[in-house]
Amino acid sequence: MSQNPETIASQVGEASKSPGHPPLDQWQPELSGDMDLRVTRDGQWIYKGEPLAREAIVRLFSTILRLEDDGEFYLVTPVEKWRIQVDDAPLLAHSLTVEAGGAEQVIKLTTNVGEVLEIGEDHPLDVGRYPGTDEPRPIIHVRHGVTARLVTAAFYDLAEHVVEREGWAGPELGVFSNGNFYKIG
Repeated sequence: MSQNPETIASQVGEASKSPGHPPLDQWQPELSGDMDLRVTRDGQWIYKGEPLAREAIVRLFSTILRLEDDGEFYLVTPVEKWRIQVDDAPLLAHSLTVEAGGAEQVIKLTTNVGEVLEIGEDHPLDVGRYPGTDEPRPIIHVRHGVTARLVTAAFYDLAEHVVEREGWAGPELGVFSNGNFYKIG
């Protein structure tokens, strides 16, 4: 078993020949151990104290990362499972774009690994708070428990599309995307 990022990448490449994301939900290997890999709050992937040199490895790792019921993040291949450390959300979301308007609008964000996500059923938006502060923590769900935190500029761009509507408990602030309303604040 190897903690080497290149070895892990080749395992995934061999097991995932079809287009799209690797079939992570089908891979259930035993825990291989802890990998000296940490994703910082600013989105850097640090392996043994140094940023991962190849962006292609970071992109691949983002597709084999999952959050499990124990609250820990794991890189998963068909034969290995490595626990890693994540300071906040493992991905960042930026470059917000909006198509259409009103209840019909579609909001899209691009992650720091180049994936474009539409806020909607598959990628819901959640604006929580950091524990112990009033600082908002806007995230979009990616897959397998992995989230992307909206960078400040994207959150400000999102705020430009906030509307008020009447909810069951009174007025609510939020945004529409793909026919759904996502509360903010």
